[in-house]
Amino acid sequence: MLTVSVISPEKVLFEGTANAVVAPGFDGELGILTGHAPLMTVLGAGVLRLEGEREAHRFQVQGGFLQVVDNTVRVVTESATLI
Repeated sequence: MLTVSVISPEKVLFEGTANAVVAPGFDGELGILTGHAPLMTVLGAGVLRLEGEREAHRFQVQGGFLQVVDNTVRVVTESATLI
């Protein structure tokens, strides 16, 4: 299980857990699962998907970055809208 935070300049949009995160990387989509190696990447524009056991969350994001360390995923984005 991943611990996930999605943060924009206005507010914290999501804090919780997910089984998988699919993010719009600067040069293509990337998937994050439990046990992923440490990673820091720049985000592009697109849909950020958080896949849980019972529900999924989707955000339209515009830039920012994503960090993965010890099953914790932090997404800091310039702009995000729940879709």
